[in-house]
Amino acid sequence: MADPQPMPQDTSDSDIRLEGVTKRFADTLAVDDLSLEIERGSFFALLGPSGCGKTTTLRMIGGFEDPTAGRVFLGGADVTDHPPFRRDVNTVFQSYALFPHLTVERNVSFGLERRKIAKAEIRRRVGEILELVQLTGLGARRPSQLSGGQQQRVALARALVNHPRALLLDEPLGALDLRLRRQLQIELKRIQQEVGITFVHVTHDQEEALTMADRIAVMNEGRIEQMGSGEELYERPRTEFVANFLGLSNLLDGAVSGRGGEMATFQTEEGERVLVPEDRVAAAGDGTLRIGVRPEKIEIASGDPQTNGGTNRIHGRVSVASFLGVSIHYLVTTSAGRELTVIAPNRDVGAESIGPGRQVVLTWDPIHTFIVQRQESPNAP
Repeated sequence: MADPQPMPQDTSDSDIRLEGVTKRFADTLAVDDLSLEIERGSFFALLGPSGCGKTTTLRMIGGFEDPTAGRVFLGGADVTDHPPFRRDVNTVFQSYALFPHLTVERNVSFGLERRKIAKAEIRRRVGEILELVQLTGLGARRPSQLSGGQQQRVALARALVNHPRALLLDEPLGALDLRLRRQLQIELKRIQQEVGITFVHVTHDQEEALTMADRIAVMNEGRIEQMGSGEELYERPRTEFVANFLGLSNLLDGAVSGRGGEMATFQTEEGERVLVPEDRVAAAGDGTLRIGVRPEKIEIASGDPQTNGGTNRIHGRVSVASFLGVSIHYLVTTSAGRELTVIAPNRDVGAESIGPGRQVVLTWDPIHTFIVQRQESPNAP
């Protein structure tokens, strides 16, 4: 029997919209009043640690979970009460879920056959999609005769051959080794750009999200902490959670001591003056604040190098220096006992190394300084 026809397409600029979506499992609040809009044709990532609600959110988009409250829209149509087969989306899971007794071609064509598509059209579309995922010539093989990466491509082809409104990817690369995972990250981005279909990708891997996604929503405890491009989230995190989850961050305690003009002044616990862009201070609001800078933005020097008055400076002592080939990683302890990380590129042959115990000055351009609300540890007294 043929599947029921999918929901009609809509002309909205957004493919997916969630309005006040909440999901509870007994006493556990998995997703907390989440509203989200995903632009048509974009590669969107839901990023966060285990248990943050990202997979539950994806499952509610796909119809595999019903929201406790809120509404789910696809292209402007309310599909909250529709089962998965009535939603114009397909899902690729980490487990692939291929039929082991069917060939690659039959796995890919399965959905088209159920919809009673003409055989000639099925052959054409299967051939095109296998070429797109670079599996041409492997159509007669069975899943057991393929590598993990090839099986993942079959699962992707099977999901795309029906031309869905959106493709939902639930940690699809998690079972692959690092080298293959990185290769397929680039391939997934290429495929998404070629087909122009909205991809929604769930992952806990920051590098994976930064590599592929146009926009990223960083989730924590069922809510979106911050949403934006990878560059925006990395360079200008608005919360301590985002700053620490996306890469390494050096955070310093203190207080804003001066406002006015393009730069505000922040007095650190070490008693040193640091400049912060005024717009970032204004966005951080009131409360206990911390400033931050990424390790690769900092330059390290022994002694007290001459710099202009607009350069941020922090004094400290090297506690660890680790040579990693392409870079040298330093741990520097400040006078207030804060440990800062510096990643210095290895580009000066024969340059004097800065070993443990040396007094150093860390400098960076104020434009690379961000400011966030201090986030108290849940175990704090």
